[in-house]
Amino acid sequence: MSDLIIKEVDLDYIDKIKAISEKTFVETFGSDNTAEDIENYLTEHINTQQVRQELSNPASLFYAVEVDGNLVAYMKLNLDDAQTEQGYSNSLEIQRLYVLKEYKKQGIGRKLMDKAIEEAESRQMDFVWLGVWEKNTKAIKFYEKSGFVMFDKHVFKLGDDEQTDYLMKYELV
Repeated sequence: MSDLIIKEVDLDYIDKIKAISEKTFVETFGSDNTAEDIENYLTEHINTQQVRQELSNPASLFYAVEVDGNLVAYMKLNLDDAQTEQGYSNSLEIQRLYVLKEYKKQGIGRKLMDKAIEEAESRQMDFVWLGVWEKNTKAIKFYEKSGFVMFDKHVFKLGDDEQTDYLMKYELV
């Protein structure tokens, strides 16, 4: 792959983060959910105001992957109170690791995962954790291959559909 760059990004990337979030969410979850639930989720959670708020939060870190100047993936990491679940002190959450469909299976997810682990190690965290939909078997296999193990689960509501997310973690200590 030519000219792959991973860099931390800020509000200058608001439109790009919003666009890739919408596209990858639909690519990943669109065929297994109703169009109405997908559209409602995008409207409520991936709107300009929400993305601006997330990018402005000092307890969230965004890393973008560009290939030949095009944004093809990004990852959102959460620390402290920015985490989507409370009670996991001294940990780092990977809330999103989104790669455009045409760039999957090229090692980009692995590079982002390595970046997350490196970030957690540099902050002397105990573990890295994430939530993944139980039906997203490709992602689950990727996380397991990366050393993550399931430790809990929670309900993720997409429209009126209550779905189960597995919580997985990678121990650092």
